Parts: sequence; C-alpha cells; structure tokens
Amino acid sequence: MNLNQLTIKQANDGLKKKEFSSVELTQACLEQIKKTDKKLGAFITITEDLALTQARAVDKKGDFSKSLAGIPVAIKDIFCTAGVKTTAASKILENYIPPYSATVVEKLIEQGAVILGKTNMDEFACGSSTETSYFGQTKNPWDLGRVPGGSSGGSAAAIAADQCLYALGTDTGGSIRQPASLCNIVGLKPTYGRVSRFGVIAMASSLDQVGPMTKTVEDTALVLQAIAGLDKKDSTTVPKEVPDYLAELNHEIKGLKIGVPKEYFVAGMDPAVEKTVREAIEKLEKLGAKITEVSLPHAPYGLAVYYIIMPSELSTNLARFDGVRYGFSAKAKTLFENYLQTRGKGFGAEIRRRIMLGTYSLSAGYYDAHYLQAAKVRTLIKNDFEKTLTKIDCLITPTSPTVAFRIGEKMDDPLTMYLADIFTISINIAGVPAISIPAGFAKPKDGATEMPVGLQLIGKQFDESTILRVAHQYQQATDWHMKKPSF
Repeated sequence: MNLNQLTIKQANDGLKKKEFSSVELTQACLEQIKKTDKKLGAFITITEDLALTQARAVDKKGDFSKSLAGIPVAIKDIFCTAGVKTTAASKILENYIPPYSATVVEKLIEQGAVILGKTNMDEFACGSSTETSYFGQTKNPWDLGRVPGGSSGGSAAAIAADQCLYALGTDTGGSIRQPASLCNIVGLKPTYGRVSRFGVIAMASSLDQVGPMTKTVEDTALVLQAIAGLDKKDSTTVPKEVPDYLAELNHEIKGLKIGVPKEYFVAGMDPAVEKTVREAIEKLEKLGAKITEVSLPHAPYGLAVYYIIMPSELSTNLARFDGVRYGFSAKAKTLFENYLQTRGKGFGAEIRRRIMLGTYSLSAGYYDAHYLQAAKVRTLIKNDFEKTLTKIDCLITPTSPTVAFRIGEKMDDPLTMYLADIFTISINIAGVPAISIPAGFAKPKDGATEMPVGLQLIGKQFDESTILRVAHQYQQATDWHMKKPSF
C-alpha cells in the first residue's frame, strides 16, 4: 500500500513507529496530486512549499502523540487560511489572501497537521455538483464523466483519489454528506453549534456547519475530536463537553433502536439505490439493532423551507462583497455602477439566482408570506426530529436519491439539481447531526459502471457518538469503504 492510501489511524501508527516520516507521507500525497489532478480538478490551490515546511517541522519535533500530527489534509476553499489564497471558488475572491485563519484550521495546525492545499467547490458553496466553480469542474474519480457531488466535491474527490488522508468540508444542506455518498467516503455534519464557524465564509448562517471528510468512521471520530468545542469567536458554538468519540466506537449496537422514516423512501428514488440501502439496513439488523418504521410528517416540506431560508441568509451574507474593501472590483465611473458591475461580473449565474430569490423573500410585502412562513414550518420540522428521536436512538435513510449523475446533466434545470439534496436538507433545518457512510454500489440508469451509494445515519442533538458508533460497527462488518476507484 502506498503511503497516500493510508488512513489517519494507520499513518499515525506508522509515524509513531518511525516506519516513515511526515515528509515522506506528504510527498506521497503531493505526487498523487501531480499525477491525477489534471484529470480530477480537485484542488484550486496547492500549497506544496507550506506542506513540506510543516512536515519537516513535525518530523524535527518528533512528537506524534496527537493523532493528526504530520498527517496531510486538504481544506475546502471556503475556510480562511492566513497567507494562503481563499476564493470560495468565485471570481469575486479570485486573488483574496486573508490575514487570519478559521478557528478549525488553527486547531488542525496546533495538532501539527500538514496543509496540502485548498479544494474546489461550488461557488460560495451553492450547488450539488461542484459545477458552479469559477475555477472549473471537479470530476468523480469513480467515473470522470460524472459529478463528485457538492458543494464539497473537491474534498470528496481528493480523498477518494488518495490525494490526501482527510479533508475539511462545510454542510449547509448536504454539502459534506452528498459528495461523501457519491464518492464512497465518510462525511459527517455535526450538530449545529458543535464546531466553530469562525473564519468560514458564510453562506446561510443558521444552517452552515463544519465537518470532517475521511476514509473511515474511526478517522472521522479523530478529526471531530480535534475540531469540536466552544469558540469565543463564534457565539453559536455551545459550551458542552466534547466526549471521547474514539472510546465509544467499539461498543456493540445490539439492542439499539434505529428508525426508518417512511418519508425518505419516495417515488422518483432510484430503485437500485433503494435496494442497496435496504440491504444495509438488514445488515444492521443482523448486528443486533432493532429496526422500526417511523414518520417525520413535515420532512417533505424541507426542500421548500430550505430554498427560502438559505437564499435569504445568503443574500444578506454576500452583500459585503461589493468591490470596495477587498476582492474583484469592476472600477466603474460611479459608486453605484461599480456595485452593479462588480457583483454582476464577480458572481456566477447560480449565485445571482439565489441572491435574487433571497432578496425577494425578504422584501417588503413578501417577508410575511415567504420567509416568516418558512421559519414557522422549520420549527415543525425540528419538532418532528426531536419528538421521534426521544423514542429511538437514531434514524437511518439514504443519503442521496441517486448515484452520481453526469456532468452537465442538471445544470440547465435548477429545480432538478436542487432535488439532489432532498434527503439531507431537513437535517440542517433541524440542526441535528448526520453521517454518510459507504453502503455499496449501484448501476446508474444511463451507464454500465457501478457507482457508490451512501447510507445516512441521523442522531439526536450533540449525540454524534451514537451515529459514529453505529457507522463504525457497520464498517467493521462490511468492506465497502475499502473499495477504490481505478481511474
């Protein structure tokens, strides 16, 4: 096995035993990036010099007691990184270099992490396919003619292609979990408030959450341990003790009650995906879990609620990008013309569409009819999850209704594209944690190559431990997560 193919746990063990150095591990990842990224387009910026400098520093110190010390990581290009270009995959921030780093990036650096670069994404995290990036399309390593999912598609593709050992992503409506599902990796969206968002370019502030993307559930637990916790710079983080996630992974799941929401098995879902997910549920039942059907009656309204709340918050957050203080500026003759031209030329079509939707929803005469109604239904959806999760330990659903679709297939039909996140959006609205794990493969209707299928586990607020435990036990009994693309 090449060094870049290792998991975090395997690499940490090897570094402790001095079987290889952090520099050798980092060089293996950089070589893989050089060899494969012209095909994939997973990275926007590669920080080779920084990575090797960090790796040498860790090797010189020789302390690998922290699980992420010396381990190469890729950072989604929505996290501010001091001295390193941070673009949010947009022309408007094409050459922006922030003077500070996001809290989670600082936490990784404190651990001794090695930063390989910044990964591609949908512009300002708006998309489900990584096709809206100003810097070009990321391709799925399992089939280069298909999307890797979005908006954290670059991070997912980089891990699946063994360009890095793990990555950071953000999840506003499924942007960690959906690409994890489509690329056969693990992706966790923690509870809202579990991980700091300080220094993360905001999309929709009440929905955004930072999370790890890894090769195994064990690695996810290690990364979450490092980045979770209260941050005085982020008032939405919660002063709750962070449990030892790794210690709880190996507890058996016999007797755990897992609910299957009937609303998540709907018409229009790919039958091959449903079959694969049903088989995964049966596997958990054989491991001793008690499977029961439950109902989340307001879940079908999640998509409508999301596409009012998210654009409204996005239009507010993106108002700061005006070409005056930083970023791209059209340099027009008047201030008003400068605003219009800067934002018109600096933002891509999908961003402009969402800004207009959000501004409309918040405008006088429409706020009560749209945004306020959506906020009320959001409460009903949140109550559904809280009520159901008092009776069971976690929920299980498909992550995506289909396997990865073809590049360009949905770009001209925004409504069809938005449906790609139909199984993930409600979790962000409710603020609960959820994880996607590899659960098998299915043939798409329009191709012969089998593509990955993800299984989603949803937990109670701040109970990441249970869904990590169930996911880990599933991985101990299966080998789907060990399959690699042969691109």
